[in-house]
Amino acid sequence: MALKNFPIISFLFLLITLASCKNEPAKTIRIINKNAVIDSTITAFQKTLLQQQLDSTFKKYHFNGSIAVFKDSLPLYIRENGYSDFKRKTKIDSNTIFAIGSVSKQFTAVLVLLQMEQGKLNVTDKVSKYLKEFRIKEYEDITIHQLLNHTSGLNLFGGKLMFKSGTDFFYSNDGFNALGKIVETVSGKSYDENVQELFKKAGMKHSSTGDIFKGNNFAGAYLGTPLKFQEVPNMPKRLGGKEIGTPAGGVLSTIQDLHLWNNALYGGKILKPETLKLFMAKSAERRHAILGKMGYAYGIMLNIGKPNSYFHSGYVKGSPSLNIYYPDTKTSVIILSNIADEEKGKAAIFKPHIEVKKITDHLENTLAEMKSGH
Repeated sequence: MALKNFPIISFLFLLITLASCKNEPAKTIRIINKNAVIDSTITAFQKTLLQQQLDSTFKKYHFNGSIAVFKDSLPLYIRENGYSDFKRKTKIDSNTIFAIGSVSKQFTAVLVLLQMEQGKLNVTDKVSKYLKEFRIKEYEDITIHQLLNHTSGLNLFGGKLMFKSGTDFFYSNDGFNALGKIVETVSGKSYDENVQELFKKAGMKHSSTGDIFKGNNFAGAYLGTPLKFQEVPNMPKRLGGKEIGTPAGGVLSTIQDLHLWNNALYGGKILKPETLKLFMAKSAERRHAILGKMGYAYGIMLNIGKPNSYFHSGYVKGSPSLNIYYPDTKTSVIILSNIADEEKGKAAIFKPHIEVKKITDHLENTLAEMKSGH
């Protein structure tokens, strides 16, 4: 359904107009906070619209997973569907813990920046200062900054660089695993210890890493379809192995915890203002195979154009995810799942995620137009 044809917009303006009316008899006038009326009306509009369009996305793709939209601390939409364990038919609920794949990279980036705030490193430093395996001619000029925004030229560690460091973009998991090692080197603590402290700081009580997970709410990962599925073995432990690596893709989390993370991070509760600015600053561009052209900062992607948004997709076998934050309205959109039909290809796996992002991007732009009076 096209947003611009949605009749509730007319209703919205009618209510806003009524809230602004001043021609009632004096004795019947109650003091009305016009802005509060407008805000609550806009929120009602968002809820109605999201309910219709996101429910339709669930239905269209038989989506197995969780989708939630929060405006600051207010839930606008939360829905879970399907199974966290297909064999036992355990239903997904709000406590279900998912593998979030490369959404993990922003945690690693923030850990690096927290070490910088303590004076233990600088993003302009060469990686070879901290890791001896980078002390070879091929890698000696790579900086921490270049690993953070994938401009180092590194693909797989030990291989030739794809280009001269700092001149282009190439997405590298090994680059982020090297950042995890730097955090361990300068802090004197394991990556897991560091990231657990970060979860605690953000109020995330249900997040962990594949290496240290203990609990029973983890959604197993599956390949195929709900009718013909195959479980991904050794989950979530396999996330810490060489193929993926915890700093690049080994974090486990929930819808609610990622919402708390977005609010804490972008609300300035984790990094100092100037460090947060550095984290969010577009310092590269990438052409994503599924999501198209975008900006890249430190472990997060940015929309080019409107609306302003910071986001990252994640994929480890059977677990596609997407975490979006719209700073202008303080809105989080989180999509987590635990099954993927790899035979259909990544573009098909991420169709629900792309559709949700289009819906919420469009909604953000519409709200911005309303507020500017267009």
